[in-house]
Amino acid sequence: MPADRPDALPAARRPHRLAGGQPGLLAPGATTDPYRLRLYRLLRTDYPLGYDPGLGAWLLSRYADVALALTDPRFTGYPHDGAPRGRTPVPLGLCRGSLVCVPRAVPYRTAEPAVERTAYVLARRIAGRDRADLVADFCRWLPAGAAAAAAGLSYPDLSTLPRGAALHRWTGGPGDCAGPTALREHALASFLANMLDDPDLSAAATSGEGAATLLGRAWAETLRRDPPVQIVLRRTRTEVAVSGGTLPADAPVACLIGAAGRDPARFGAPDRFDPLRADADPLLIGPAGCPAALLGRLEAEHGLRALLTAMPGIRWADGFRPAAGGLLTRGPRTLLVRPS
Repeated sequence: MPADRPDALPAARRPHRLAGGQPGLLAPGATTDPYRLRLYRLLRTDYPLGYDPGLGAWLLSRYADVALALTDPRFTGYPHDGAPRGRTPVPLGLCRGSLVCVPRAVPYRTAEPAVERTAYVLARRIAGRDRADLVADFCRWLPAGAAAAAAGLSYPDLSTLPRGAALHRWTGGPGDCAGPTALREHALASFLANMLDDPDLSAAATSGEGAATLLGRAWAETLRRDPPVQIVLRRTRTEVAVSGGTLPADAPVACLIGAAGRDPARFGAPDRFDPLRADADPLLIGPAGCPAALLGRLEAEHGLRALLTAMPGIRWADGFRPAAGGLLTRGPRTLLVRPS
């Protein structure tokens, strides 16, 4: 029996089945790694449409169906009609889809120098250590520290920075997409995990001709392969035909972004991190003009450059391999490195 079939897994690692054989999305172990459990794959191949009572929503896992739910006006936001619908911003990628957060240009003259300065401060603090955790010591504080610096705030110790208050003071309020930082922390950690796994790619993306383009493609590829938001809730306004059947009207729908981004019907070698892939698609990374998306890109770009400048010999700690966790939101919990 092929090793990648769920039935070939030890009992403790098999997805929990609901009535009719459909695997439960909130099964034991799924919050740790739905990819390792082959949960997303099984849903895409055998159960493209099914109701999950634990989540209280219909599940869509194939790229074509998720793309439909994110762009078709027959779907609206969840739970109310006032939420974004159609091709307007939805809470996807780093965007929260807030009704009061209109996509706009981040003031780069203010934001970029602050992001760059904060990234180098954090990187230099790590450089002298024998061992460091980039999630705890870098990804957690770069978004908050950059916002504080841009707002003209000064803190002697970034570890004491009140992240939410500082960000809201800069971005204009808690309804702004750029305010909360947790998703940007997850995305930055996933990006660094992918880039530090390939020293040649990291070097090419931070220096030389075409570096900025390559880095942008690597950032977009991270959001496809390792999205910080795995599930986006939508609601049908009428009946909608999808793979496997028809969604009823006024029904909650869970778009499984993590499954759609690795759908082999849409992406070649979908589990591989490949910034140069010819089948890249911007749909799953969220609105291009969202301030959170723009800030996330700046933090990835300057964060990687700062780490490689302060620690040219940075590498994973002995015996460590990065691993992501989480189902609703997802990213590496630790990134243990040896700075030199």
